[in-house]
Amino acid sequence: MTFKLLGILDVQNIPCSRESILYGSLGSVAVGLGHFLATSRVRRSFDFGMGGFVLTTLGCWIYCRYSHAKLRIQQRIIQEGMRNKILYESSDFDPERKQNSNLESKS
Repeated sequence: MTFKLLGILDVQNIPCSRESILYGSLGSVAVGLGHFLATSRVRRSFDFGMGGFVLTTLGCWIYCRYSHAKLRIQQRIIQEGMRNKILYESSDFDPERKQNSNLESKS
């Protein structure tokens, strides 16, 4: 069973959504409560809490998605390097073999 927030956002299957919403709700409570303790204005504190939720959620979402994209790029580079290593190993096109032969010829 999947949990859908507002009937649209599938929190379990979308990367970063769960963490972003949890951190956003924590940010909402912190900002709203802090503003209420400072000013004792309920409606204004609620508005600040909602703003804190939106800003914290978006900030966490953007940071998490950026980290995931960076990780996927690194994984793709590593996979391509491993594929090339397997293809070119012990052949005339192997870059390591060329470097070793250049070093031996210079000596």
